[in-house]
Amino acid sequence: MRYRSWLIVPGDSEKKLGKAMGMGADVAVVDLDETVPYEAKGAARARAADWLAAHRRQILEQSTMGRWVRINTFESRLWRDDLIAVMRGAPHGIILPRCAGPDALREVAAELYELEQTNHLAPGSTRLLPMAGDTPRSALTIASYVDAAIPRLAGLTWSAENLAVAIEASRLRDSRGGWTDAFRHVRGQIVLAAHACGAMPIETTYDDVEDVKGLRLAAKMARADGFTGMFACHPAQVPEINAAFTPSEEELAEARRIVAAVEDHAEEEMSALDRRRLDEPRVRLAKQLLANGENRGNGGGMPIRIMRPA
Repeated sequence: MRYRSWLIVPGDSEKKLGKAMGMGADVAVVDLDETVPYEAKGAARARAADWLAAHRRQILEQSTMGRWVRINTFESRLWRDDLIAVMRGAPHGIILPRCAGPDALREVAAELYELEQTNHLAPGSTRLLPMAGDTPRSALTIASYVDAAIPRLAGLTWSAENLAVAIEASRLRDSRGGWTDAFRHVRGQIVLAAHACGAMPIETTYDDVEDVKGLRLAAKMARADGFTGMFACHPAQVPEINAAFTPSEEELAEARRIVAAVEDHAEEEMSALDRRRLDEPRVRLAKQLLANGENRGNGGGMPIRIMRPA
């Protein structure tokens, strides 16, 4: 199951939270971090908990929309209070911003085990998504997730804007619109490490809300480069992201032709289609595309089983 669009919703905005479920996103990310000023953290935490609790019935209904929470950073000392508040609403997952590495993620995971028990949730059912490339130090630890053996790990992501601030970069892209070296390096590491872990690589936001053409290109390139989804910083970006990460009819038709050609020549070492060699990697890609296409228009939520008290 894959999530395409991850819509960030400020946790202190009752109006925006109220509309979150109808925006068409595969995941609503209730944010307690960047979009919430410090003096509003407590109110945002309470509002997020209420919103999650109000929509908790989705779990029993096997809803495919993900309900995730981006808590405050590990260094802020606010993250534990965030977890205590929101876990009664049984979010599908937790996003840890500016994650320093697997050790920080393990500590959050340990806290989740206790809170799942307290709230009668299946042990290990709450997934984790670290923002792993937000600082120079965290960017250099991305590869360490591969051997970290964190069962809750759902994916890896990064924030280009946060990384730019951390390294005092005055630009993120070159004159042709491509990422500059540091950002390209981190982005590539996110894709490789996530796939090595069998997890989802999620692309950073495209922050120019009015640049629809730029967003469309960024989302298409993200999918072409191996990302499985992308963050949206505004509801208007959701349809473009969903479209970019949904296989087209033409792509699906081509994939079906490839699979059919192989099945028709199952005993041959190498099949061919329109004079093109169909080797194993090409066939695997076709099968993966068809598998993803079966969930079009459906982000593939991760249902959580509720444990009833004895």
